[in-house]
Amino acid sequence: MRRIWWVVAGLLALVLVAAGIVVVAYARLTGNVRHIEVTEQDLGTARPAKAPTTAMNVLVVGSDERGGKNTKYGHRIAGERTDTIMLAHISPNRDNAMVISFPRDSLVQLPACRARPPLAGQRPHIGMINESFNAGGVACTWKTIESLTGIRIDHFVKVDFTGFKGMVNAVDGVEICLPEPINDTKALLHLPAGRQTLKGEQALGYVRARYSLGDGSDIGRIQRQQMFIASMVKKVMSGETLTNPARLYNFLDAATKSVTTDPELTPAVMKDLADSAHGLTAGQIHFITVPWRYSLTQPGRVEWVQPQARTLFQLVADDKDAGSSKLRGGQIKVARTRIEIEIRYGTAGASKARQVAAALEQRGYHIARVRDGHKPYSKTTILYSPNGQARVPTLARDLIRSRSSPVPKAQTTRLVLVIGDDWRGLKAERASDSEELTGFDATQDSCAT
Repeated sequence: MRRIWWVVAGLLALVLVAAGIVVVAYARLTGNVRHIEVTEQDLGTARPAKAPTTAMNVLVVGSDERGGKNTKYGHRIAGERTDTIMLAHISPNRDNAMVISFPRDSLVQLPACRARPPLAGQRPHIGMINESFNAGGVACTWKTIESLTGIRIDHFVKVDFTGFKGMVNAVDGVEICLPEPINDTKALLHLPAGRQTLKGEQALGYVRARYSLGDGSDIGRIQRQQMFIASMVKKVMSGETLTNPARLYNFLDAATKSVTTDPELTPAVMKDLADSAHGLTAGQIHFITVPWRYSLTQPGRVEWVQPQARTLFQLVADDKDAGSSKLRGGQIKVARTRIEIEIRYGTAGASKARQVAAALEQRGYHIARVRDGHKPYSKTTILYSPNGQARVPTLARDLIRSRSSPVPKAQTTRLVLVIGDDWRGLKAERASDSEELTGFDATQDSCAT
């Protein structure tokens, strides 16, 4: 239910990048924004060095505080938690931006944070990355991300989801594609298959839905919500929004009512950022998740994959051009993040199929569904249509044993992985395989898959 922040937080980060000039134009919107001061005492003296450029790094966190307008989204919980942590990096020339997502269940080394009454502070220990927010607020999360990544953070934005429906409605809905109908009673969501535009309540249900989509995992839901962000960003940055003052004002009004920032993130800073980034397009805004794998020691937790994570952080810390780095991938023509898979099982059983789905999601694939094929399969087979043929080599390269078979009359780009009795598992990933760093930009079309 709380993954709505992936949408809200990611979009707010992009609003700062691409729509700041309108925030300034409507100066009265800044009155909606609340502030929390983060001091040198909070961050300590051992902070990463700032790259000698005018690049900007903005920490974005999502709060599940359930008081006030948020009580309708769940039971009242004392204090605040964060299941969303992102870092928006805006290049010095304001000609590209990268939004890095940190999985909430990441098992990491947490630093010491001083108490900020009523918060008790944090002692150094290995724990989940989202513990820092509950222990010491946004200041502790800021310190934690700096200590883990070596990236100097300039500002923060904290958001909740009260304004989400208003943002969606302000742009007259967001387009998605559904390969099959959704009937999710927990999310109160009932949608037909196909291309459609979701308004506020439907969009809220869609980003909250979990068990009725894909294989029911949290990672699958996060991937789907990142795609939703991309679709929404395109809508916000399109001519139909940017050239419509009333629609854009309504969107920013809903957004800023859910925002808390540091006092230094002033209208003047936003104006300077907007003046230099007015030509930024959706194709220059990239989304990426820190490379991760399931923990070998603590089930249900994830660990960051090295050296790929360090490579990503170093690129950002040094303000290197992502376009000339390994972030674009190399040998694999179709990135895993652009491949959607349906998994079918027979005698292999549902449990094994779910394990296969989790392993493929860990490598970046999108799992559309896991289903019983209602018959035994002797051979592991990748079924594909003419439109999906280019995606087959990527998946086949990851499987120890498989064969491929065309379905000439099909038109979807989705691949169907049939788990046969000869299933041997996935090949070990090579240290040189940098595809974990391949993300996608905001021009991504969910309807393309």
